[in-house]
Amino acid sequence: MDVFNLFLFSRKGCCLCKGLEERLRCLDLQKMSPPLALKVIDVDEKTTPASVRKHYDLEVPVLVLGRNSQENLVTLPRVSPRLKGEGLFNWLQRACSHSLLSD
Repeated sequence: MDVFNLFLFSRKGCCLCKGLEERLRCLDLQKMSPPLALKVIDVDEKTTPASVRKHYDLEVPVLVLGRNSQENLVTLPRVSPRLKGEGLFNWLQRACSHSLLSD
């Protein structure tokens, strides 16, 4: 089965970004359908393309689904900072399924 990347565009020092990353790391993303691999991208890193930095600068944290960081990216709806555990897993499964079906 194909594995999709779940990109978390974030930045150091952002409490919302840190909290979402911690909650996502507690999930077994391999049990998603399709399985997901979390990739965290700091929009302020020098290696991050300027176009990415410009696009997500004021929006972080942002979850984006795709096979790679350059093409066929689908931005997921903003997740509630209150969701965690099973609730976050279920929300993510629905958001990913809906995004992949509408692609």
